[in-house]
Amino acid sequence: MSVEEVEPGDLSDDELESSLEALEAEEVELSNRRRKIHDRLASFPNEVTQQQEHDLSARRRALHVRIDALRAERSRRREEHASDDGGGDD
Repeated sequence: MSVEEVEPGDLSDDELESSLEALEAEEVELSNRRRKIHDRLASFPNEVTQQQEHDLSARRRALHVRIDALRAERSRRREEHASDDGGGDD
């Protein structure tokens, strides 16, 4: 089972952080590729390139869903740890 198939809450803190880093790096790569495709479409619009952009955008959106889920879990854990540490209610 890949990390993408595991629920964020089932990951260790280290797994969560490394997964988030890997997905964020992949997002940067996809965004750069998408930007180049947009440049190509602006100069030479065609159906093949439009389909590539569509497919790449769908992958990027799915990737953002996963990134958002991991970030939400990380935030939840940080809040939980902060409240466990007293949360500053001195």
